[in-house]
Amino acid sequence: MNNPDVIVIGAGIVGAACADALSERGLRVTVVEQDIAGGGATAAGMGHLVVMDDNAAELALSSYSVALWKDLVGDRPQRHEYSGCGTIWVAADEEELEAARVKAQTLSAHGLDCELLSPARLYEREPQLRAGLAGGLLVGGDGLVYPPKSARILLDRAMRRGAVSRRATVAAIEDHGVLLADGTRHQAQHIVLAAGARSTALLPELPMQPKKGHLAITDRYPGFVRHQLVELGYIKSAHAASGDSVAFNLQPRPTGQILIGSSRQFDTVDPEVEPDMLRRMLRHAATFTPQLAQLNVLRCWTGLRAATPDGLPLIGPSAARRGLWLATGHEGLGITTSLATAQLLAAQVQGETTRIPTTPYLPGRFHE
Repeated sequence: MNNPDVIVIGAGIVGAACADALSERGLRVTVVEQDIAGGGATAAGMGHLVVMDDNAAELALSSYSVALWKDLVGDRPQRHEYSGCGTIWVAADEEELEAARVKAQTLSAHGLDCELLSPARLYEREPQLRAGLAGGLLVGGDGLVYPPKSARILLDRAMRRGAVSRRATVAAIEDHGVLLADGTRHQAQHIVLAAGARSTALLPELPMQPKKGHLAITDRYPGFVRHQLVELGYIKSAHAASGDSVAFNLQPRPTGQILIGSSRQFDTVDPEVEPDMLRRMLRHAATFTPQLAQLNVLRCWTGLRAATPDGLPLIGPSAARRGLWLATGHEGLGITTSLATAQLLAAQVQGETTRIPTTPYLPGRFHE
């Protein structure tokens, strides 16, 4: 290796972002990835850049990160396959419409662009939605990227500053070092674990569990939907701690294809597509957009989200090994919050003041 100051384990979107932020601060970085950069959950995810407000800490992290994404994308959106499509949270009934009003108040109080939609305004924007919906909430600042490409861009930027990327498997994390599967040991002042759901293979004591998700993508149907569409009922299932669930989540990709989600399953790490769960997810999506059932699905796949008990990531120092830092446990928000995670992590490593408080994300919160 390059006599690094930092060894980052994992070259998904979070690891790549950490390498970028650390190298920007002048640190010598080595990234160790056992597969291809941007694989794993990064390649499996939807790439939705969404401000979430289940709690104040989630809102702070996601809104900070979405702003960083806009700066990163800048005037070259095609590099990231970025689309500023916005999100429409779809309200099926009056109870969900009231949830949309509360969400609008919260987001507006934080200076975020949003608009409550009457049923007529909802159907003007998304005529494929089924009749009888109560309305929705348009969050105009949300967008999407193609995550593997963005991860590669971040990693390449770090490498232009001197970072090194190594294809290898970490067998164990040691104090200020790692043991690779080939038996070699490598030292650094700082070790950053950013391996998503694989993190527990190296630190079984981490308070994380995998959540399996299915996704499907269609052939090209430009204009079928114009915004990312998410049911307000999604919030009920997104951070559930047990049980299998599906939720309506439809995304128009810049290619003209439609990406269809989402599902959540516990107690399995089997990557195989499960026909029953896939069928359940697709049928549920078609209850919101009936014509979806007539479209051709080209591919289906799964991924594993790394979930913590409180739904917030682990960002900061770990007591498990000397010199160890964590940047993992992002569940379904890893793409959105990767850039803010990297900034918080790098600032802590360097002893800098952070843009937002780090306390809600510190790993030690589960041991106090």
